[in-house]
Amino acid sequence: MSGAALRGWAAVTAAILLCGAVAGCESDPPSILSDSTEVGTKDDQPGTSFSPHGGQFIGFDVSVVGTLMNNLGYKTPRFTSVMSQDRIRVLHEGGVQLVAATFSITPDRMAPEGTSPQAGDLDFVGPYATTQQGFLIRKKDAAKFRKKRDFDGEIVCVWAGTTSANELSKGGFEKIVPRMEDDAKTCVKRLEAGTVAAVSTDVLILYGLTQEHRGLEVVPGLEFGEAPNQYGIAMTKGHREDCIRLRDELLKYIGNATAWETNFKSSLPAVPKAIRDEARPREEDVMDLSCVDKPGNGSSD
Repeated sequence: MSGAALRGWAAVTAAILLCGAVAGCESDPPSILSDSTEVGTKDDQPGTSFSPHGGQFIGFDVSVVGTLMNNLGYKTPRFTSVMSQDRIRVLHEGGVQLVAATFSITPDRMAPEGTSPQAGDLDFVGPYATTQQGFLIRKKDAAKFRKKRDFDGEIVCVWAGTTSANELSKGGFEKIVPRMEDDAKTCVKRLEAGTVAAVSTDVLILYGLTQEHRGLEVVPGLEFGEAPNQYGIAMTKGHREDCIRLRDELLKYIGNATAWETNFKSSLPAVPKAIRDEARPREEDVMDLSCVDKPGNGSSD
């Protein structure tokens, strides 16, 4: 063995011995950001995350995570379909490294394992968009559904793994009869068939659905929710350095005068300007909600 090789082995041995002598010394986990990073997203939400042709994914969620990864010097990620109710599970099982699938940042989802019964043990980078909840109806029913009380006693479709059903249980909507399905496309089929009166979820998702389903429309001016839904890119905890790199890139992205706006309008042209303006995230919210164990001030750096 050469002298250089011997010196290299000596350095490695010394580092191992030093680590063993220091309580709590752990090696950093491998980065989840690479040219082969896999991202879970939706395949049935036109405008946000959609796969109209086998294997190809388009939409605002897709463009945001792709842009951030490209700006960090990586190839565009490989996207794969994930259902709402499976987003947390596939991350923890390692099926994907990131999820960007209209995934709302909530205290429970970001809480470390063991701190609450619903702890998701996830870190988020976001918000990259903000929205409230609304109703999607058939255009031919537009005169019938205009106010909250118009939905009393009506069947409204929501899908599993989202916050939508919970919001319908309060705020004056308690008389609604929710129908739970597995995914967005099933709810849309039921609405078009007339077996439900409406679909309810985030307004941005609803406007995206109208881009492919021309017989449907969003009830104008009827937005609700105790707090806005704020979309984040999710990862399992333990990759804080990767999280912060993505967060800092997101701050640059939303701070750009045109980048966010251009991508949003390209993916979601049906969204009215007033709602688009409300959807644009604020830098302070990104700092409060990114790479932390609970909503705070981003002091985990």
